[in-house]
Amino acid sequence: MQTLESLKSIFKDRVFKIPDYQRGYAWQERQLKDFWEDIVNLPDDRFHYTGLLSLKQVAKKDYESKNWTSERWLIQDRAFRPFHIVDGQQRLTTFVIFINEILNLIKSLPENADKTDENIFIGTFSLKQIKEKYLVVQMPPKYILNTYKFGYEEDNPSFKYLRHRILGEPDGGSITETFYTLNLENAKRFFKDNLANYCKTYGISELELLFKKVTQNLMFNMHEIGDDFDVFVAFETMNNRGKKLSNLELLKNRLIYLTTLYEPYEITDDERAVLRDDINNAWKDVYYQLGRNKQKPLSDDDFLTAHWIMYFQYTRQKGDDYIKYLLEEKFSPQNIFNKTEVKLDSITTITEVRDQVGEEEIEENGIDDKPILQSKLSPKEISDYVKSLQSAAVHWYNSFNPLNNSELTATEQLWLDRLNRIGIAYFRPLVVASYLRSDINSRSRVKLFKEIERFIFIAFRLGRAFSSYRNSEYYRLTKLLRSGNVTIDYICNTLRSRVEDWMSPATAFDTQSFKTYIARNYKNGGGGFYWWNGLHYFLYEYEQEKVRQNGNPKIDWTLFVKSEKDKVSIEHVYPQTADNPYWNKAFKKYNAQQKVYLTGSLGNLLPLSSSKNSSLQNDSFPDKKSPKGKSHKGYTDGSHSEIEVAAYKDWDANAVLERGLLLLDFMEKRWDIKFTSNEDKKDVLFLNFIK
Repeated sequence: MQTLESLKSIFKDRVFKIPDYQRGYAWQERQLKDFWEDIVNLPDDRFHYTGLLSLKQVAKKDYESKNWTSERWLIQDRAFRPFHIVDGQQRLTTFVIFINEILNLIKSLPENADKTDENIFIGTFSLKQIKEKYLVVQMPPKYILNTYKFGYEEDNPSFKYLRHRILGEPDGGSITETFYTLNLENAKRFFKDNLANYCKTYGISELELLFKKVTQNLMFNMHEIGDDFDVFVAFETMNNRGKKLSNLELLKNRLIYLTTLYEPYEITDDERAVLRDDINNAWKDVYYQLGRNKQKPLSDDDFLTAHWIMYFQYTRQKGDDYIKYLLEEKFSPQNIFNKTEVKLDSITTITEVRDQVGEEEIEENGIDDKPILQSKLSPKEISDYVKSLQSAAVHWYNSFNPLNNSELTATEQLWLDRLNRIGIAYFRPLVVASYLRSDINSRSRVKLFKEIERFIFIAFRLGRAFSSYRNSEYYRLTKLLRSGNVTIDYICNTLRSRVEDWMSPATAFDTQSFKTYIARNYKNGGGGFYWWNGLHYFLYEYEQEKVRQNGNPKIDWTLFVKSEKDKVSIEHVYPQTADNPYWNKAFKKYNAQQKVYLTGSLGNLLPLSSSKNSSLQNDSFPDKKSPKGKSHKGYTDGSHSEIEVAAYKDWDANAVLERGLLLLDFMEKRWDIKFTSNEDKKDVLFLNFIK
């Protein structure tokens, strides 16, 4: 049955919940802005089609469960009808937040300071009437129980967040925050700010008109789904319009759907309920971990892909291979509909020896000769998968946020931070897999992290290998590590052996690929080492070595790599545009090309403790060390690297070479590589013309 109904009509004698297979609140800036513009620009004498609202009436056996405890009196005493929202929950959630914020705004006005909700009005409706109509009603006569007309099921993290953080019920206790709760919070702020500005600009009367348009002029095409309709299939189909479901959301719905397909002889009702709870709990934890850092939420797809690599067989055909495998192969309904016969041939039949009795005394044993059929996909496979997903989510978050993380040792924090700074490439699944084995200790993990970091630096930052170099091999080893079929030592040995193409401690580092890369940087604009994509990491690691020797960190990585217009965090000591008399004198004997090599050489590049205007780079060396009458710090008050450079009396070509050789000595020690000779190092620095 389909009818066009306003919000006012929809909320009449109905109470709504968002079922467990639904995603959380997904609307963000673009959807909120579109919604706001629709209601603001709608003429007050016109109706506006808002979209489809698909509902499924909740059966009695379901609303008698714990999920509907606080709503049951409305259903039983006042004949309210309970519904699950199959499609349209994003819009309905937005309406509820909008109404709540308009009520908060009206109540906060100075003229309403001493009034109760019964005596504050929006048009002809009191705030009390509006709250009871759309938001919350208290159960008489004691008025202890708050019953919300719209909300989530209790095991959803958004359940408490919506009630306590959005709708303002006090005493929420501990409240879980996720990516979805951040969206709820942002929507609340959006409407709070825009409604306040709208009221200030146009006045109370226009605000009241806005409320009327939202509750009476926006029309839903309301559709009640019948009992014979598969609600899970409907959810997947309907919710792939508009803001599409993420793959993680689709997978959750699919797994819950699969739990409904097993035959009674395959899974009891209690087991089915437990499995469904396991799925919900797993997704609750996954969403929490992915959204735990609210300012930098982690990608659903990246996490699912990584777990697929850890858990199943990696292929490298297309980017969406993993979700096709999960939805179309592994967790397909056909794997439950298609039964396989359970073989019992190998079991020896045991016949109990009994005294002869009359036939009438022999009872039927209930066993027949029909084959036992089981689904290709067992309930335990689903259970194992979701528990693995749940466990991996914790370590996935930790791998992105290692610093000051109490779940990691100090050494693990150090090396995971290094991996994040250098660019962990395709190794994050392998890192996470090392935490999924209880028999792998911290020392072994750190050994693995060290070898991964060394591999990345040599293969990708020095050797210039393609980003996919050996990725299939290490994805395969990731699965083997998780399943206990390979050791950390074996993986570390392969990481060592794979970089032998570039170097060997027994021989020397083959510098040709790196020199070709730096030469191209010089040719394409003179950048040289300044354009090396490993420069920030290398100079920061050198600085950190000085910190370990002298204490007192002076460079913040986040600020160091931050790109600001007209600012530099790595300075050319000898400037690229050297028109200061000091520099003209210090480098006068070198030709134009040699000067380009000198400015872009590794030893001439200096990490600054704080970025400064690029226009200041042309100062003389004495002014750079100790600026006079200028707002920025000099080298003598800067980073450990700056202080080291400030110890030079003058900065000339020999100083550039000397510091470059010093940095390459550090590279040899830090990453266990060896250059053939100092002449080889001079070639790498493009300074072999200095005698």
